[in-house]
Amino acid sequence: MAQAQDESINVLGEPLENCGTDPVTGFFRDGCCNTSPEDFGSHTVCTVVTDEFLAFSRSRGNDLSTPRPEFGFPGLRPGDGWCLCAARWREALEAGCAPRVRLKATHRAALDICDLADLKRHSVDLN
Repeated sequence: MAQAQDESINVLGEPLENCGTDPVTGFFRDGCCNTSPEDFGSHTVCTVVTDEFLAFSRSRGNDLSTPRPEFGFPGLRPGDGWCLCAARWREALEAGCAPRVRLKATHRAALDICDLADLKRHSVDLN
C-alpha cells in the first residue's frame, strides 16, 4: 500500500520547497522533506550539511558521508541539502553543531520536535 504524504507545507506556512536532488533526499526520496505517519524519524528539517555536523552524526552511529552504493547513496559532502530527522537536528543543536536550515524547505511537522525560533536562528533563507 502506498504511503500517504502529509500536506506539503513548510514551517512558514507556505508551500514546501525542494531540499536536494544531488543526492536525492527525503523520506520519499522525492527531493523534499515530505513526511507521513510511516516516517517515524520525521525526516522534516532541510539542512545544508557541514563537516562538523557529518562528524557529529558519524559519532552518533549514523555515517552520512560514506558512500553506500548498494543503497544508491553517494555519501554527503559539505554543502549538500539533506532532509534530516528533526530529533537529530535538535540533538546537534544541543551539542553546538547544528547544520544550517532552509526554512522554506523544512516541513511544518518539524515543529512538533524543534522550536521555530531555533530553526530561524540557523536559517540560510531568511532576509
